[in-house]
Amino acid sequence: MATYVDGFVVPVPKNKVKAYVAMARKASKVWMDYGALDYKECIADDVKVGKRTSFPRSVKMKRGETVVFSYIVYKSRKHRDAVMGKVMKDPRIAKMMDPKKMPFDAKRMFWGGFKTVVEV
Repeated sequence: MATYVDGFVVPVPKNKVKAYVAMARKASKVWMDYGALDYKECIADDVKVGKRTSFPRSVKMKRGETVVFSYIVYKSRKHRDAVMGKVMKDPRIAKMMDPKKMPFDAKRMFWGGFKTVVEV
């Protein structure tokens, strides 16, 4: 079964990881309620700063921060678009979108949608 994946890379201050995880648990419930197939939040464990590129460089990681890689799996791009449309209208997500309350710098987060080409 071919799937579609949204991937996210986020810089999170180490002293706000608990708050980020709490927010992510709430967000995961919303995505799953609207039909996402899988939702993962992964905190950096073996992530070095590269000479040219790396996860830390990609988000301009600062001292005292770590990197979180997240992904959400859908049936297809069409399914992702439908789920995302519902998620973005959900009041639970709207409450989390206040930049003053976010436990990370959203300006340095990046994301994208990907077609799955190998799935085992």
